[in-house]
Amino acid sequence: MRRETNFLVMAKKGRKKTDLTPREEEVMQMLWDNGPQFVRQLVERYPDPRPHFNTVSTVIRGLEDKGYVTHESIGGSYCYRAARPKEEFRDRSLMQLVKGYFNNNYLGAVSALVEEEKVTVDELKELIAMIENNK
Repeated sequence: MRRETNFLVMAKKGRKKTDLTPREEEVMQMLWDNGPQFVRQLVERYPDPRPHFNTVSTVIRGLEDKGYVTHESIGGSYCYRAARPKEEFRDRSLMQLVKGYFNNNYLGAVSALVEEEKVTVDELKELIAMIENNK
């Protein structure tokens, strides 16, 4: 049991302060997709069983500490909004994925999508056309 505890502590220490937990990412997606919201509205967006208000409130405060969220006081309650664009998070996440799983090789990532039949030949042709048009 002691060994597992040490591993969990190390995993938490290894996480960067700017990395998002899965729960934080869920909340950010809600803010990016639906705009500014109160915690009550965020809770209502979850499927049943919904997390407790205090849980979502804790997550949103963590996001604010990391600089992903800001708030505005409206009628004594806080309305939260995304402080960073979705594209910034998407780009960083993609870079981390390619670096971690494909040895920083984007061609390897695209090849894996082709092998798994996640990308069609027509989509690849469209991608090639986009690349050629940008040159």
